[in-house]
Amino acid sequence: MKAAVISFPGSNCDFDMLHALQEFGVEAEIVSAKHNNLKEYDAIFLPGGFSYGDYLRTGAIARFSPIMSAVTQAANDGKLIVGICNGFQILTEAGLLPGQLLTNKKPGFICDEIALSIANPNTAYTNAYDSEEIINIPVAHAEGNYYADAETLTKLEEDNLIVFRYVDNPNGSAHDIAGIMNENGNVFGMMPHPERAVDAVTGNEDGKNFFKSILSGILAGA
Repeated sequence: MKAAVISFPGSNCDFDMLHALQEFGVEAEIVSAKHNNLKEYDAIFLPGGFSYGDYLRTGAIARFSPIMSAVTQAANDGKLIVGICNGFQILTEAGLLPGQLLTNKKPGFICDEIALSIANPNTAYTNAYDSEEIINIPVAHAEGNYYADAETLTKLEEDNLIVFRYVDNPNGSAHDIAGIMNENGNVFGMMPHPERAVDAVTGNEDGKNFFKSILSGILAGA
């Protein structure tokens, strides 16, 4: 498996993601948002941070960066696309995932560890977790309030596209949504940061099974 970690101007979790992937033996490298070709990669990761300073709206400027045409093509080709925090926001802005991330219901930046439940254990992102498992994953965002219209939320529920939910909703997200995937299951976004929970030195390894799940899915499809 060869993975690209996209670095936008303002990304600050790109090396966290790179480290997490390499910890699991993935051949991963940082790719600048100035590039427009991702054909050599099996999976693409859009990390957290503040792309282009989030000066217009989170992810709104990044959505027009050269790399996003290649990300869209990779998604259409069935490759794995993962957006974490700001990466999730970028995927919604690009129309690769439905909905929008709004300002937290109680305005302000949240930096904490949050309990998540596994809403769908049968995905490329959760297959290594137990179906009833509760995990603790770091969050760091001011605009993590997931919003979608009623029709979209009904579809997410009925098609089991909600992957993670908040146990104690910190930001007002509709239906306690913390992470979702597209209908094909190859495009995924979540606000919490599993890449920050893979090393014992941090005191939290609950993110390990997220990466084990992805590797399991990739190898199964190889």
